[in-house]
Amino acid sequence: MLTSREILSDNGPISAALGGRFEARDEQIRMAVAVERAMEQGTHLVVEAGTGVGKSYAYLVPAIRRAIQKKQRVVIATHTISLQEQLMEKDIPLLLGTLDVDEQRGWGPESDVKAVLVKGRGNYVSVRRLRLASERQDRLFSDAAAKRSLHVIEDWAYETADGSLSSLPPLERPGVWDKVQSDSANCMGRRCPTYDRCFYQSARREMDEANILVCNHALFFSDLALRAEGVGFLPEYHHVVLDEAHTAEEVASEHFGLHLTEGRVMHLLTTLYQRRSGKGYLPQLGLQSDDAGAIDRAVHLVLEAETSCRAFFAELLALVQSGKLKNGRIRSPDLIDNPLTPAMNALALRLKQLRETIKNEPDRFELNAYIERADRMAKECRALVSQSQPGCAYWIDASSGDGEESEFASIRRVGLSCSPIDVGPLLKERLFDAGHSVILTSATLSTRSVARDAPYEHVEAAFAHTLTRLGCEGAELIQLGSPFDYARQVELVIDRATPAPKVWTQKNGRHSERTKAIKEYTDALADRVLLHVKESQGGAFVLFTSFSTLFAVGERLAAPLAEEGLPLLVQGKDGSRSDILRRFRQDERSVLLGAASFWQGVDVQGRGLRNVIITRLPFDPPDRPLVEARMERIASKGGDPFREDSIPRALIRFKQGFGRLIRSRKDRGRVVVLDSRIASSVYGRLFVAALPEGVPIRVIEPGRRSPREEMYDD
Repeated sequence: MLTSREILSDNGPISAALGGRFEARDEQIRMAVAVERAMEQGTHLVVEAGTGVGKSYAYLVPAIRRAIQKKQRVVIATHTISLQEQLMEKDIPLLLGTLDVDEQRGWGPESDVKAVLVKGRGNYVSVRRLRLASERQDRLFSDAAAKRSLHVIEDWAYETADGSLSSLPPLERPGVWDKVQSDSANCMGRRCPTYDRCFYQSARREMDEANILVCNHALFFSDLALRAEGVGFLPEYHHVVLDEAHTAEEVASEHFGLHLTEGRVMHLLTTLYQRRSGKGYLPQLGLQSDDAGAIDRAVHLVLEAETSCRAFFAELLALVQSGKLKNGRIRSPDLIDNPLTPAMNALALRLKQLRETIKNEPDRFELNAYIERADRMAKECRALVSQSQPGCAYWIDASSGDGEESEFASIRRVGLSCSPIDVGPLLKERLFDAGHSVILTSATLSTRSVARDAPYEHVEAAFAHTLTRLGCEGAELIQLGSPFDYARQVELVIDRATPAPKVWTQKNGRHSERTKAIKEYTDALADRVLLHVKESQGGAFVLFTSFSTLFAVGERLAAPLAEEGLPLLVQGKDGSRSDILRRFRQDERSVLLGAASFWQGVDVQGRGLRNVIITRLPFDPPDRPLVEARMERIASKGGDPFREDSIPRALIRFKQGFGRLIRSRKDRGRVVVLDSRIASSVYGRLFVAALPEGVPIRVIEPGRRSPREEMYDD
């Protein structure tokens, strides 16, 4: 069998089959050889590979070779759906088909490799539960919209090939899906009358038979957390590839923590019984029970739990609004009463007793799921209030929804959460010390560029933040530049005429003064954005670090952009992320204002994107509870939180934003930075040094300043 180097070379089978459509790249071959070596030796590898290297081929070729030669299973986890789709629909089929053409020079029959896209169980419809919900819809659902949503699911279920959410049309009442989705707690297994037609069981069999598993980070880290409790979702595997690994810490931290929201608890309770309509699962269950009193007692406990739930989350909200908590962070245990845990425990116990009176087997399994959920919520609430999870930061989230979230938030969002302050030790124990090789790759894992022949300690220093935060010290490190010609394709514009954002972020001073400063800064920022957008005649991403500033600038730009005939798309207001991205691609004069997810994972090639405007250096807000806890821990050990954590995180995010512009050899354009600190601060040079070598820089110096702009001087 050919080696990875031979397969990806100019004379390899891919080149022979694709001709001019494939170009051997030194960076790609170097990465593939390193991945192959790590998998062979069972070691760990961290690879930063610039845009255009061809990372997916560089790890897929070695992964497929391990699947064929050693009959081993490889898990490939990505952060974005678009990359999963690229792997499953394009890269893997192309590689298998190409290399199957010549068994002598390739790797053998395509049938030796089976790749599947793995989705969580809740993504699949349960045929049995759908039928049950349909039979009982008049007693389960209180409004016509919910019934219409059920009918949409029914019509879809007759036509769908895989029964997963990816092909389900939009629902008026998304919560209806909860009544028909596959759930381990109420699964009847082989005793289910629809077992042979079960979409989830079919997907599970495919997963067990596959040797290349593609999934998202959320599923992978959820499985990793479950394995610590002796259970898991994924089958045993030998190698892990984490692509888009710059997001791994954030996703892992979320799944190793606890999160309880008022909406989640109320969804369970109203599923069981709806106070206003008298409908729900328990009332219809009365027809299946010989003990009507048992149903009434259960309903009574649902109502008591609802009262406890509202009281508990109202106290959380009042605590935040009182000002006693600076940023929602709770620093000591048992700060509030916990009526919710005993209420949910009592409900779970009553449902267990009720289950024993039910003769209908499907309903006994249905009750299992509700019992399990009530019991889990009781335990999570106790752990959060008592702060029994060690090494975590705890906080109240009382936001009403922001940005993308606001598209779906229809009720007050109040929650109690905790996440590990340092996820590195957990990942070291559960992932890196688990006996399989782990490959981490992304275009942004280091904080500065290092020459290829630089001493290894320089490479370690560049990757130090990633190694520490992910707990993978000792991994082999490789930094590969991009094959793109940045000196010719992109220009970095530093606009020092834009006022620095320092003053308006300060918390001191009277409210009226802060409000005035914020408005003046926003107006000045909008003026500079408009200037640069007009110069490129649209085709612009404008990246923000907060939705409040994004919305304010969006309102300020709406009229002048309309006058210029430049379509404006605002994240969080003009549709879903995928919808506004689709509309942006349709008109090359469009201007898109985005935050959060638009800094990464977005690929727009060609003239459609020729101007990326970074409004502010992407530092995490220091008063965010988890950020604050991390900084305090570093300071307690004698470190410098700003240099050791804040700057490295901002550098990696800045590189992600910069990377939105050049996605192919044909792309051309500019990246404009409107935060003058990149030129005036001591640390600003680090951001410039983190970019690819050779990028030409143009600085716009401020002219004669108006009195309004003078106040923003550092």
